[in-house]
Amino acid sequence: MRYALVFPGQGAQEVGMGKSLYDTFDAARDVFQKADHALNFKLSQLIFEGPEEKLTLTAFTQPAILTASIAAYRVLTESMGVSLKPAFLAGHSLGEYTALVAAGALSLEDGVRLVHLRGSLMQEAVPEGKGAMAALIGLEPDVVEEVCRRVAPNKECQAANFNSPGQVVISGETSFVEKAVEEAKVQGARKAVMLKVSAPFHSNLMVPVADQLQKAFEKCQWNLPHCPIVANVSAQPVFTVEDIQKALFHQTYSPVLWADSVLYMASQEVDTYLELGPGTVLAGLIKRCQKGLKTYSAMNEEDLRIIAALFNEGGAA
Repeated sequence: MRYALVFPGQGAQEVGMGKSLYDTFDAARDVFQKADHALNFKLSQLIFEGPEEKLTLTAFTQPAILTASIAAYRVLTESMGVSLKPAFLAGHSLGEYTALVAAGALSLEDGVRLVHLRGSLMQEAVPEGKGAMAALIGLEPDVVEEVCRRVAPNKECQAANFNSPGQVVISGETSFVEKAVEEAKVQGARKAVMLKVSAPFHSNLMVPVADQLQKAFEKCQWNLPHCPIVANVSAQPVFTVEDIQKALFHQTYSPVLWADSVLYMASQEVDTYLELGPGTVLAGLIKRCQKGLKTYSAMNEEDLRIIAALFNEGGAA
């Protein structure tokens, strides 16, 4: 078995995620407590108790998902004693920051502070109602890009997430995204729907966010990752701190090449993907990218023990 660790992005959050791990494992409790201390507010209370409408605000969602995902990772590696040596790590959008924490390139504290800032800046970058995103199902990527060019020649609307074959998310100014949705239906999209999001992620409207994040990068302690990270922006591994920072900078306003990232890892003989964190979205996308890939998703003790058993039985290379 040649495997990769993957970490979910925004949208996977749910009230109560990680609470059972917090109650059971010292490793998880330590993660949540360190995140609270780093942010100087009770993120853990918000995660465990809600309210949901506050947890879904981008500024809180991003550090919440990173914290819960790292708690699952630490329970697996510390409490359950699994020695993980993945071929690659990768994460979807926000999840790329989680991957960097898991790989030792960033501390947990710097990671949660960065994504809290990232979420806050994204929330504030565009006035409410001016930006939007939409999911287009059933069109090839080149058709989606042509739709965007046709309705938004100055890139007021762009492809933002290439998630899997036939699933592309677009992002940009609301009026142009709405026009693109209608044009996509004309071009034969099986489904084209506006998404309930608070900002137009991975579009040119996020360029000011990238500039401010660049300054924040300079205040963090960076290390070489102990495993290659497959970057969203290129679907290729990055190894150096300089390349990691460039990838994160461009990722802010560039499309997430998730499908290509999976295909790259599969081309390197990765056949198993461990999704650590809330939800099962990435597992579903991975299976649609290439047939025959195995996936495991874990955010509770039972699922983590299933993954641990794979290694205890000697099935991991």
